[in-house]
Amino acid sequence: MKKSELRKKYLGKRKSLTVNEIFQLSNEIFKNFIDYFKHSSGEKIHIFIPIEKFKEINTHIFIDYFLSRNIRVFVPKIVDTKLISVEIFADTKYEINDWQISEPTSNKDSGVLDFHYVVTPLLYADRNGNRVGYGKGFYDGFFETISKETKKIGVNYFNPDENIDDVWENDIPLDYLVTPTEVLSFSGASE
Repeated sequence: MKKSELRKKYLGKRKSLTVNEIFQLSNEIFKNFIDYFKHSSGEKIHIFIPIEKFKEINTHIFIDYFLSRNIRVFVPKIVDTKLISVEIFADTKYEINDWQISEPTSNKDSGVLDFHYVVTPLLYADRNGNRVGYGKGFYDGFFETISKETKKIGVNYFNPDENIDDVWENDIPLDYLVTPTEVLSFSGASE
């Protein structure tokens, strides 16, 4: 299936989820993530803040967990059409931007490129780690700048049941996908 068709299909599937389903599925994804990836103090994790109107996975539970274990947390922010990484803390101040997305008030790019993990938003990923996002290309550009050792992890409500037919040469695949029912590794290695 083409990315445009998959984007439309999975936006529709996500739109039909109830608040209770989002809560339950997000918790199942979080549990699978924590069980699979063993975290330690001092790690650096880049993770998105969910866009509630798009019914994204509730990553606040991840962020709270990481911060409570002295894991450094970085979130994306778009500044001048570029995705930067802002480090956040328990007392970080947030604002709602023009797109109604909560983001840190700071525009200071951390400069960190050697993350242990980048937890990536997406609409769909197939069994080869190819992903469909919102079509803006922010994460492909971001992936080109970070350490090659960084694990790129997608989180999704839906299992990868169909292939993406129009993968582009510059698309950067995920290393892992975490769903409510499984964790898939695309590199052939486990954590």
